[in-house]
Amino acid sequence: MLYPVMIFIAVGSNLPHPKHGGPIDVCDAAVVAIGGAGCRVLNRSRWFRTAPVPASDQPDFINGVVSVETTMNPAALLDSLHRIEAQFDRIRSVPNAARTLDLDLIAYGETVMKSPDSPVLPHPRMTDRAFVLYPLRDVAPDWVHPDRLHSVSELIDRLPADQVCVPTDIHDVGQDV
Repeated sequence: MLYPVMIFIAVGSNLPHPKHGGPIDVCDAAVVAIGGAGCRVLNRSRWFRTAPVPASDQPDFINGVVSVETTMNPAALLDSLHRIEAQFDRIRSVPNAARTLDLDLIAYGETVMKSPDSPVLPHPRMTDRAFVLYPLRDVAPDWVHPDRLHSVSELIDRLPADQVCVPTDIHDVGQDV
């Protein structure tokens, strides 16, 4: 049985993969992999081009958000996402390093979890990141943060002006960033 909750997963890439291609293709393939890993993908945002956060000299990212249904609990879902990242050759070296694939569990319904023994939900840095909030608004424009009680649009309005998050256009599909 599927849980009737809104579950959001952020998808990002800023490195090409030898099998899947450039970052947009990696993100497209990741959505397919999520759908084949015990989740039913309900909706997907547009892909957005964003600068790395924090700022660095690494390539821009392609980011988006998917909404899913699953019978997995948050910890099992996060483990599944980490396995998908490993299948895409994700290497965890230093925080905020360039990566072929980054999958983050952003929110799991109204669940608020802050224990160090479980996934922190909603994702603790999501409210500070345009590359999560703009795609999230595509998927769930009426979503309200269950802990902070702000709508996704209110959270976007609070972002620093220096975070640029631009939807890709059709000509970017399949291109390296």
